[in-house]
Amino acid sequence: MLKGLTAKSLSRTLLSTALTGAMLASGWAVAADEPGKALAAKAGVPWPAVIAHRGASFNAPEETVPSYTLARELGADYLEMDIQRTRDGVLIALHDDTLERTTNIAGVYPTRTKDPVSSFTLEELKRLDAGSWFNKAHADRARASYAGLKILTLDEVIDIAEGGKNKPGLYIETKVPAQFPGIEEDLRRKLEQRGWLSQRPEADKGYVNVAHTPGRVVLQTFEKPSLELLHKAMPHTPKVLLLWLGDGSIQAASDQTFKDSGAKDKASFYATQQVKSKEEFAAWMDWAKAHGAIGTGPASALRNGGDQSYMDLVQPWMNKMAHDRGLIVHPYTVDDAVDFKEIGSHGVDGFFTNRASELLKFYGRPSKESMDSILKRIGY
Repeated sequence: MLKGLTAKSLSRTLLSTALTGAMLASGWAVAADEPGKALAAKAGVPWPAVIAHRGASFNAPEETVPSYTLARELGADYLEMDIQRTRDGVLIALHDDTLERTTNIAGVYPTRTKDPVSSFTLEELKRLDAGSWFNKAHADRARASYAGLKILTLDEVIDIAEGGKNKPGLYIETKVPAQFPGIEEDLRRKLEQRGWLSQRPEADKGYVNVAHTPGRVVLQTFEKPSLELLHKAMPHTPKVLLLWLGDGSIQAASDQTFKDSGAKDKASFYATQQVKSKEEFAAWMDWAKAHGAIGTGPASALRNGGDQSYMDLVQPWMNKMAHDRGLIVHPYTVDDAVDFKEIGSHGVDGFFTNRASELLKFYGRPSKESMDSILKRIGY
C-alpha cells in the first residue's frame, strides 16, 4: 500500500495517520471527504482551526500580554482580537466599547465610566488597570501578576504573535465599526506596514506555522458594510461574516425580546430562537459569498448553557448550506469537550475558544508544557 512513496510523502502520510488516530482517541471523528477541510485548504486556513478567543482568556485577562502569550505558547493557530481606535487614531485590542467591565475606570476617570473607548487617547487608556478585574471575577484563576496589566495596541499584539517559536496567525474583528469610520483602511495600512499582507518567514519544523500561510490573517465582522470595506481594502485576505439572530442580523422567526420572554436567563431565551426560514439563512450565505467572505462565524448553543450560549446557528443543514456555497464554518465561543464533540459532529471547521488548551487536547495536539509552567516561564 505504501509502495512508491518518497521519504517525504511517507513521513507526511505517517504524520497524518498519527494525527487522525489522536483525534479519534479524543472523541473527534474526521471524515476523509469532510468538505470544510478542502475549503480551508483552498483558503490557506488551518483545519480544524484553534482560534484563541481574545487569547487564552479563560486563564488570563482577555486581550492582554499573558492571554495572548499563553495562547501562542500553547500552540493556538490564531490569536483572535477585537479592534477599536483611540481618539488619537491608534488601533487597540479591546472587546467592549466602554471600559467598565475590564478596567478600573471608575477609580481613574470617575466621570467618564460610560464614555466610549473612542473618546480616550492611548495615553489615557494606558493609565488603566486591565487585569485586576479578572482576579476579582475568577478567584480560582487569579494571579497577583495580573494586577496592573495594560490595554494593548494592535502593534503590541502583533509583537506577541511574532515573538515566539510558534507563529500563529491573526484573526481580527472590526468592533462596532460604525463608530470608527475608515478603520478598515487603517487596519490595512497597519498590517501592510508590519508585513502581514505578504509572505512571512516560515516557522521552525514542529512549530505552529500559520503566519507563513495565505491564511495568516483572517478578518471578521458582524457588520455587512464593514465586510464590504474590508474586502475593498484587502481583497486577497480571508474574511468571515459573523452570524447572529435579530438586531440587524439574520431575521428570527419571532420578534419576542428576552425581557418579554419570561426566560430565566439569556441562554435559555437564545435556545428558543430559530431562523425565520431556510431561505432567510440562505440569503445571508449568498450575500457573504458574494461580498468576499470565505467563511462564517455562527453563534452556537452550548450543552450546559452559560453566558456564552446563544442561538443554534450550527445545525447540520446550516453547515451544509455554508459548505455548499464554498464557505467554512468557525462557531463561537466553545470551551468544553462535550460541545467540541457535539457541534463538531455537525460539520464545523474549528472553533473560537477561550480554552485553547482544551481544544488542542481534543484535536489530538496538546501542549507539551503545562499551563502553570508556561505562565511562570513568561513571567506570570
